[in-house]
Amino acid sequence: MRKALAALAFWAGSLSAAPVAAADLCRAASFEGVDFTLCEVKAGADLRLFHSGPEGLLGSFGAVNDLLAGEGKALAFAMNAGMYHRDREPVGLYVENGMQRTAVQTGASDDNFGMLPNAVFCIGEAGFSITDSRDFAAAPKACRFATQSGPMMVNQGALHPRFIPGGDSRYIRNGVGVSADGQRAVFAISEDSVNFDTFGRLFRDKLALPDALYFDGKISRLYAPELGRSDLGMPMGPIVGLVVPQP
Repeated sequence: MRKALAALAFWAGSLSAAPVAAADLCRAASFEGVDFTLCEVKAGADLRLFHSGPEGLLGSFGAVNDLLAGEGKALAFAMNAGMYHRDREPVGLYVENGMQRTAVQTGASDDNFGMLPNAVFCIGEAGFSITDSRDFAAAPKACRFATQSGPMMVNQGALHPRFIPGGDSRYIRNGVGVSADGQRAVFAISEDSVNFDTFGRLFRDKLALPDALYFDGKISRLYAPELGRSDLGMPMGPIVGLVVPQP
């Protein structure tokens, strides 16, 4: 049903942007009985974060594509990229085109965002990084784009200490992992409900990525035109997407 709705949303809600071919950008994977879709981006690609345009909140993949059309470009893939308040303002640090919109938050809280350590996903000139938010606050990195979220599922190869093997908190979830050299970022969304422990180990054990950051759950959505997919849902806050020339 989820995949059928996604296909319907793609054809019904994204006709303003032509599908962009990006061979092998996104692929299916399975880990411990859970299905995932993975999308991999190399350093140097035009990966961006999106929140607002000239008329305010973007909130959808279609609105981002409409904005990019003015550049003669379009999304090759995209997903929601961090938590947000009721007004869709980012929770924690958010940087877009080198301009900081909201500040880094380092305090603990009872929600997923404040399950320390949380982290900042940074898109910089040299590549990608995921950094403990407290370390980032102490020594900020030069990020063209950045989004803070939590928890930090994998930190230098170690799973978050509060993850419970076999835990019963299970949702559709999405997040990102970064290679040790910062040259690859792998974005993942589960097709089935998954707990934090399994999701974290997907990045560490199957994908061999030493750092991984949780973006969100329940509201997780993917845009992948090569798969004929554009997930339905309420307006989003931050969106991460790979930008390519329109065909």
